[in-house]
Amino acid sequence: MLSAGIAGLPNVGKSTLFNAVTRTRKAAAANYPFCTIDPNVGIVIVPDPRLDALAKLSHSKKVVPAAIEFVDIAGLVKGASQGEGLGNQFLSHIREVHAIVQVVRCFEDADVHHVSGSVDPIRDIEVINTELVLSDLATLQKRKERVTKNARTGDKAAKAEMGVLEKLIPALDAGTPAHVVTLSPEEAKIAREFSLLTSKPTLFACNVAEADLATLGAEMDAAEEQEGGLPKDTLEIHPAALHVKAVRDYVRTHLATEAIVISAQIESELVDLPPAEAAEYLKDLGVAGSGVDSLIRAVYHLLGLRTYLTTGETETRAWTIHAGDKAPAAAGVIHSDFERGFIAAETVHFDDLVRLGSTAKAREAGKLRIEGKEYVVQDGDVIEFRFNV
Repeated sequence: MLSAGIAGLPNVGKSTLFNAVTRTRKAAAANYPFCTIDPNVGIVIVPDPRLDALAKLSHSKKVVPAAIEFVDIAGLVKGASQGEGLGNQFLSHIREVHAIVQVVRCFEDADVHHVSGSVDPIRDIEVINTELVLSDLATLQKRKERVTKNARTGDKAAKAEMGVLEKLIPALDAGTPAHVVTLSPEEAKIAREFSLLTSKPTLFACNVAEADLATLGAEMDAAEEQEGGLPKDTLEIHPAALHVKAVRDYVRTHLATEAIVISAQIESELVDLPPAEAAEYLKDLGVAGSGVDSLIRAVYHLLGLRTYLTTGETETRAWTIHAGDKAPAAAGVIHSDFERGFIAAETVHFDDLVRLGSTAKAREAGKLRIEGKEYVVQDGDVIEFRFNV
């Protein structure tokens, strides 16, 4: 199972967010650095309203959603790549996950200690990224020392590896994460063997206070107007809105990724509530829906995962595949016999099936297709496989 690590500075809300995402109280959350030492691990259900719609259509007795793994990693500090604050141990935990959710503090609270003494999300991002880059640089410099001699003798594999190293090292030295560096498919394959921290897909979670979440959208619109030189909005812009806007702009332009707004404190308060009560609680706060649900779905896609669906009276199930998987590989997720004896995939997209009301009507409307071995399965496809072994 693929995993995402929740990382960031101490006291930014990582463990609180982990508890909210996993709907547990597994991770201790306290107002002091290094409350977490050993990583907490939890299996997380991927929210997918399509499952309930299909189950209703098919009168399914059971619904089985997709799942991914989240890991709560202890806070990193400046100097982590040199071992500061158990940094080497914590960096090794990041190395073991497949993607990173970097939590960034965007809330002001004098009662919650900040390791740098003030709230500055861009500075915090740069502290973490610098430590990841420095760790990667040390890894690549050691690797370069090992392969240089073989490359000089004409060893083809060593020369190819050296070519990748000569692209990555200058970029990292300039502070550019590895995942931003343009590599050919062959070079990317070589780079994967390096297990670089900055090559992992990353998204940012802007952690805001409960009081800020409901009004954040309007305040950020006002912040945009001010930046554009337009007349100042009468709405007083809260620092959280400026922090979130700064993070979104920074990660988009410097790191080619996205930032999601979430209130870890609100979400952690929903852990013990039934879904209906949780929805009512959010409504009372003026919040449309759970930020955790949006975060989980974003991480699922960040990991390169997609979902196809099967449905019937016995069960409706979400099956996890990798983006770009063809029909036989998707069939193999159910059972290896399905892939080995693959004949065809009877496919209709979820939207068409629900709109038309049944497989028979989808067939009549020409929306039910018979796809072969070269078909690339799409997220939201509802499939019945034909196979013979």
